[in-house]
Amino acid sequence: MRRLLLLAGAIVFLDTMFFAALTPLLPGYVDRFDLSKVGAGALQAAYPVGALLGGIPSGLATARLGPRTTAIAGLLLMSATTLAFGLADSVWVLDGARLLQGFASAAAWTAALSWLVSASPAERRGQLIGSAMAAAIVGALFGPVLGGLGSLAGTGVVFGAVGALALGLAAWAAATAAPERSEPQSPRLLLRAVQDRRLAGAIWLVTLPALLFGTLSVLAPLRLSELGFGAIAIGAVYLVSAGAEAVLSPLLGRFSDRRGRRLPLLGACAGAAVVTALLPWPEHRFVLAVVVFAAGVAFGSFWAPAMSQLSDVAEAQGLDHGFAFALVNLAWAPGQALGASGGGSLADLTSDTVPYLVLSAASLLTLAALWRSRSSS
Repeated sequence: MRRLLLLAGAIVFLDTMFFAALTPLLPGYVDRFDLSKVGAGALQAAYPVGALLGGIPSGLATARLGPRTTAIAGLLLMSATTLAFGLADSVWVLDGARLLQGFASAAAWTAALSWLVSASPAERRGQLIGSAMAAAIVGALFGPVLGGLGSLAGTGVVFGAVGALALGLAAWAAATAAPERSEPQSPRLLLRAVQDRRLAGAIWLVTLPALLFGTLSVLAPLRLSELGFGAIAIGAVYLVSAGAEAVLSPLLGRFSDRRGRRLPLLGACAGAAVVTALLPWPEHRFVLAVVVFAAGVAFGSFWAPAMSQLSDVAEAQGLDHGFAFALVNLAWAPGQALGASGGGSLADLTSDTVPYLVLSAASLLTLAALWRSRSSS
């Protein structure tokens, strides 16, 4: 189990490291290609759109071909698209590489987490998912550092090295024993399952933090840049925030195993509502940096209990683990894409205040719905 956790953690670490590497590079791409906030949001959104497109195919591949084969295929595509992004010399190539990287991410994530959960006891699910998410968050922690290095040493060299690491992980996965194969399920079972209200609620609890992070990933670096932070300083803000998230995630996963998923989710909703309402107002770069740090911690508190709850409900519906984690991608991807593109577009039309306050209201409404379900249970 430990070896498998290390492999799954390494896969999601590498994936999120590349995903987060764009954050400190975004202001430079905005200047280089003369992008508006809409264009910047589209670049950020290309990755989750690719993950959305890859959600159902990755679940089908995991259920029919097995998680090992699907993970290897995802890692090989990840290697090629990472190199392509590093060498891109136009915004269209950047967008296309990010889109395909998102597709590869869906395959790698779905396979890795399905592989891990299928080999683990149900009573440790939250802790193991939290540990894997901690690895993902550490990847997000190093992502801005990777982006900062790319701005100094060149994206071709830096992202080429990341592509080589993906090839190494594909070889590791190939050398790891494959899990026992189960009977493949029909996609019709997935379509029936998502009509259940409990499953729809669990999907929303993964979508909400994706919306929050998507909006933050576009508006916060641009605002920090306006206030005087460079790529390295912006990367440092995200580095510290992700470090706190990585420590918190397995603790929240273990807590949710023992005390239930709802309590940590209530805390995450309350924290997100408060900090999102604060984000538009700081006029000093260091004050904004502190609020961005708090936002990352609050938003990241959703992942372990929300993904564990989605896995629990999907399993209760009789879904294969591959389909369950395909639902995680299908929940995360539209939220991240809409947060990045929609948040940037809405800020362009109005101001940064409007998308932040809309998301604060959404967090409050989710808190109220969770509290009501707690009172009625």
